[in-house]
Amino acid sequence: MSEQEKAARRLAELREQVAYHAHRYYVLDDPQIADGEYDRLFQELLELEERFPHLVTADSPSRRVGAAPLAAFANVEHRIPMLSLENAFSETDLADFDKAVRRFLSLPDAAPLAYMAEPKLDGLAVELVYRHGTLVQGSTRGDGQTGEEITVNLRTIAAIPLKLQGVAIPELLEVRGEVIITTGGFKRLNEQRGATGENLFANPRNAAAGSLRQLDSKITAARPLDFYAYGVGDPAGLPCTSQSEVLRLLGGCGFKINPQIRTCPDLAGVVAHFQHLAAIRPQLDYEIDGMVVKVDDLGLQQRLGAKARSPRWAVAWKFPATQATTRLLEVRFQVGRTGAITPVAVLEPVSVGGVTVTHATLHNEAMIRGKDLRIGDTVLVQRAGDVIPEVVKPVVELRDGTEQPVAMPARCPECGLALSRARKEDGSEEAATRCTNLDCPARQLRKLIHFTGKAGLDIQGLGRKVMELLVNTGLVRDIPDIYRLTEEKLAVLEGWGEVSARNAVQAITASKETTFARLIGALGIKNVGEETAALLEQHFQGDLARLQAAGEAELQQIEGIGKVVAAAIQEFFEQEENRRIMAELLTLGVQAGLSEPASGAQPLAGQVFLFTGTLTSMSRGEAKARVKELGGQVASALSQKVTALVCGDKPGSKLAKARDLGLAILSEEDFKMILQDQK
Repeated sequence: MSEQEKAARRLAELREQVAYHAHRYYVLDDPQIADGEYDRLFQELLELEERFPHLVTADSPSRRVGAAPLAAFANVEHRIPMLSLENAFSETDLADFDKAVRRFLSLPDAAPLAYMAEPKLDGLAVELVYRHGTLVQGSTRGDGQTGEEITVNLRTIAAIPLKLQGVAIPELLEVRGEVIITTGGFKRLNEQRGATGENLFANPRNAAAGSLRQLDSKITAARPLDFYAYGVGDPAGLPCTSQSEVLRLLGGCGFKINPQIRTCPDLAGVVAHFQHLAAIRPQLDYEIDGMVVKVDDLGLQQRLGAKARSPRWAVAWKFPATQATTRLLEVRFQVGRTGAITPVAVLEPVSVGGVTVTHATLHNEAMIRGKDLRIGDTVLVQRAGDVIPEVVKPVVELRDGTEQPVAMPARCPECGLALSRARKEDGSEEAATRCTNLDCPARQLRKLIHFTGKAGLDIQGLGRKVMELLVNTGLVRDIPDIYRLTEEKLAVLEGWGEVSARNAVQAITASKETTFARLIGALGIKNVGEETAALLEQHFQGDLARLQAAGEAELQQIEGIGKVVAAAIQEFFEQEENRRIMAELLTLGVQAGLSEPASGAQPLAGQVFLFTGTLTSMSRGEAKARVKELGGQVASALSQKVTALVCGDKPGSKLAKARDLGLAILSEEDFKMILQDQK
């Protein structure tokens, strides 16, 4: 046997031994050899690889650190979106979630429904992509659709296997989990930074996020990062029927699984485990801000599907908010993009859950009056869901008589025009006071920030501060001006230069190629968010002219759009200023095409279904969701556009009308066969 063959055999042995003992130490917390013995094995591995560099493999433990610093992070498109979770803050909220799940699945209250309850780790969500058992890519969650590639940094985390264990490894496995820093590691890290005069991290989550976004992986490697797996992107190809089985499989592959997960046979078990986690929370060596509750059955998860931003089969049950007391110094009034006036509390700085809070939302005048808040009050402040600062109440017992009532403005604090309140459908006034001046500078700025931000076209480099600068310098007055910016105009701005100007113009140019739904969502139409924009795209099939000409009656025909939203859309496009903006955007080269299908084929594209009567095998909501997933549309009333009427029990007058119109009539069994044929 040649020296090279001996080296190759020994390297294979060393890779296996080092990976095994690292797993015992970092994942199982049960080492089998002393640290010195592990160090000797690792050193032998390094020396052999240095002598025979062509024998180094991608899954070698030596590859965890050593890549050259990056110039920037590349973007990564998630194959399956990493959706966020809706929140629950009480047992009532959890019960409502359970009712919604059962209603969608047509499950009676007495039917068994198991849940998986998992601690909600307060870290940074990431995705790890393994091909043939080897880690090939790692990325942040980002906006759910697109994240940043941080593979070289994730490789430095010892709890993340570079090569999966086990024999039945799928060809492709997309693992999702949370990167955290333990409270002990966080304390040591800040002590080290304090000793060297560096700024301290505010909390473990910020420390973890900052560590993963280092362009030099050697810095990341020096941070005490840990990782827990909590799921996969697509469980379809796995030999699993439940979330609990998925976690057992991941544990067998070499991932660290949180020991506090529980499979709960019913809602009472979920509540009991939440109370258990709340009780042991102070003793845990990592931060959690609640518990994630998931329907355990994967088949039911698939049936439930997802809404625009969150799955229907999971919810985050948050712990009660962290609270502190401070003084209310003043109340300022901000003008939003729709003209809504939002009061903001200016507070004496106070630390709430490791974060210094100086401002908190007061929502509207009704909240201020209902809580009887006064300037100078000592107030109880909390971070709702451990995130959003809000004023809970004044501490009335500490008043000394110097406190002053909050004076609500009668005129816009920015443009000076009179404020007003709109009427709801029932004739009552909205809670929000609004500035109706379309030319209000504050409204214009907020619109621009929304247009370029993540909820809009997400134009890189044009964040809030940049947009404020562009408005203040007069370069941008309205949305079309963004597409008139040039490198020459931007390069002379304070703090800018040729490179930043060129990058910004490239990002602006790239944003011209967008989707109908994204463009409509970016315009800032009142009551129109991502989900409504998607409904409009589906109905109008990317035809902006048709949308602008649509009346309230046609808009209300779209399933999911009611009277209030329809009126807001019609009002928006009736305004000459908004029609001018749309025309200029198109002239400047903005193109809004149709969105790509979320995944898979769209066999029902072009078909429009209307449902009548009571379905017995599934809920109306599930039936509509399945149609939309397969590319079809759902109507709310009979018209010539409807291609099929699906009849459940007691169909009513729609059946006779559909026959008169010559429409296809489907029984519930017919409809189920159509769905079955598309699997």
